Amino acid sequence: MQYRELGKTGMKISEVSFGTWAIGGAWGKTNDEAALASLEYAIEQGVNFFDTADVYGDGHSEELLAQATKGKEDEIYIATKFCRQGDIADPNNYTYETVNAYCEDSLRRLNRKSIDLFQIHCPATEILREGSVFKVLDQLKAEGKIKHYGVSVESVEEGLICLQYPNVESLQIIFNIFRQKPLERLLSEAHQQGVGILTRLPLASGLLTGKFTVDSTFEADDHRNFNENGESFNVGETFAGLGLRKGVELADQLRWIADDRPSMTNAALRWILDHEAVTAVIPGFKNLEQVKGNLETLNTQSFSEAEYEQLRQFYQNEVAEHIRGVY
Repeated sequence: MQYRELGKTGMKISEVSFGTWAIGGAWGKTNDEAALASLEYAIEQGVNFFDTADVYGDGHSEELLAQATKGKEDEIYIATKFCRQGDIADPNNYTYETVNAYCEDSLRRLNRKSIDLFQIHCPATEILREGSVFKVLDQLKAEGKIKHYGVSVESVEEGLICLQYPNVESLQIIFNIFRQKPLERLLSEAHQQGVGILTRLPLASGLLTGKFTVDSTFEADDHRNFNENGESFNVGETFAGLGLRKGVELADQLRWIADDRPSMTNAALRWILDHEAVTAVIPGFKNLEQVKGNLETLNTQSFSEAEYEQLRQFYQNEVAEHIRGVY
């Protein structure tokens, strides 16, 4: 395992880490036994950072992480998120009383005394621009309930707003071969300011595994079924905002990235990690096979300059115009 420092936090985290949305819910049927076995294996392989949120299975993924890391609290970092249990545009959702309650609930489910990284979970842009929530987080940090804080954002604009607040130590962004806009400005500015970058949805909801067809179907409680067009939350969180049909069409044009590499999955994750501003990729998983597959990225060769340029042109000429939503 290779480790990178998360901004100025002092935390050196595994460059391949994992998100736990899928084992909590909204990605189809879950299996706690498989989830716990997968977490145990990941930890054995040196993974020391996991991302979760209070709304993943209504806190269930936090509870699973508590079980998996019991006795290892000083060795395994956990990042969780808050605000989406309430109205993300309501300023009252970000008062000290409300945020402290979210924090206390997560601490209870995680069975920890302090949260390693507490992240605002894709709030309304105006909440970030107004900025009062950061003073609340400063207070929680002073009280020792959280060690560090960051923001999970939907757009480059939101990320740049967050960089104006000096105590923001990390940004969680959507960044993958289909979503290259952060390369224009956000990644370089975050790197210059010493702000860590966590990249979620690195496989574009599975499109970049190359396993889907236009006829692929998903369970009723899988967001790839109920949110393909942004019916429940930001459309960019599902299939990178491309939709299944267009996403499959574009993914088929990328099969070459797996040449001389273990798989499209590993190639897609390697491309992200080749950017020095990125601290870690946090793909999801539901079983041991997926964890093992994602960890093969550590043995995957980097892209050449010619390949980088080919993928940049592909994004600009074939992908960007088809992405829906603000990003």
